[in-house]
Amino acid sequence: MSTFLPVDEQLDLLQKGAAEIIRLSDLRERLEESRQTGRPLRVKAGFDPTAPDLHLGHTVLMRKLRHFQQLGHQVIFLIGDFTSLIGDPTGRNVTRKPLTRAQVEANAQTYKEQVFRILDAEKTEVRYNSEWLGKLGYEGTIRLAAHFTVSQMIERDEFHRRFQAEQPIGLHEFLYPLMQGYDSVALECDVELGGTDQRFNLGAGRELQRHYGQKPQIVLMTPILEGLDGVQKMSKSLGNAIGIHEPPAEMYGKLMSISDELMWKYFLFLTDLRGSEIDAMKADVAAGKLHPMETKKQLARAIVAGFHGDEAAHSAGENWARMFQQKEAAENLEEIAVAFAEVAGPEGAQQIRLPKLLVAMKLAASNAEAQRKIAEKAVRVEGEVVESPLIPIAALPARLTVRLGKRAKIAAIC
Repeated sequence: MSTFLPVDEQLDLLQKGAAEIIRLSDLRERLEESRQTGRPLRVKAGFDPTAPDLHLGHTVLMRKLRHFQQLGHQVIFLIGDFTSLIGDPTGRNVTRKPLTRAQVEANAQTYKEQVFRILDAEKTEVRYNSEWLGKLGYEGTIRLAAHFTVSQMIERDEFHRRFQAEQPIGLHEFLYPLMQGYDSVALECDVELGGTDQRFNLGAGRELQRHYGQKPQIVLMTPILEGLDGVQKMSKSLGNAIGIHEPPAEMYGKLMSISDELMWKYFLFLTDLRGSEIDAMKADVAAGKLHPMETKKQLARAIVAGFHGDEAAHSAGENWARMFQQKEAAENLEEIAVAFAEVAGPEGAQQIRLPKLLVAMKLAASNAEAQRKIAEKAVRVEGEVVESPLIPIAALPARLTVRLGKRAKIAAIC
């Protein structure tokens, strides 16, 4: 009897946060076959050790690997020690500077130390693609290259742009997708994971598997995760990344600094909560049953606990709250008594009209100005940007800090 969950239950977890699956019908069929035969799927994601430290953006794929692992499938953490010597041209408008073998080996070691904060070390197959790529030789490389044309390569976005701009393209860069594709052949993969920017490379694996008489792998792509700024791809070089090696307090504080909108993406891609659970939380926030700040605290605790343990996450949360409260107290804010009737929302609703509250606290001269500032996201209540003119009373303390721009006061609702 199969030990695997029913296919629909597996897909509920596997489709969470997936931008695209090529093809979903094939994945369903492969999962059904796996249940019938008892053979786990072979699922891989490759990581080129081009830098010594991983950040939360890298963990989106690792977490999806863990989902397959939790469902009983065989996951392969592939370290691209050979392909790192070429450098992935994905997203690049110039040729990457090649790394030395010593740099690659040092970075690969740190990857191994960090990845097992997410994956189960005993159930993970760790491989290096130098095992097979280093043995190809000239003949093997020529036979591999014969499966693709120059026009196919030039059609690739990165190469097309550089060709049109008369920027140099190294011949070795054409080899990268062939090498990544051959990884799937060597490992006989059923599924390969990658970001949406890896579409060309992932497709090369499907093409080569057909040539070698294997079933083409299913490709599961995840979106690129934005960094702390909520705009650009998470990257250490852009200063918007959260490293998975960072101390708990620093990690917690950075997570609390993200926008409310970005918070939901982080819940989706960086936690193990199912999509239905996240949707329920989102509905509670929209209905005023749950305060956005409390929700964000749940996110920060969950992520920090995943890397540092529950105790460290709890301590980081307490430290952050203490520092936040001290910061507000240090400002020696003026306290204004505000009658609830003066700022009450619609009749029968336990809500406060934020524009009226801003006027009552003399932070805004009129309702029109208050509404404009709210639309500009210039108003914070208890440290959180508020975009709605109505705030549920249940979500607020009796004394709340209201900030418009650089000015802040404390409202004592009575």
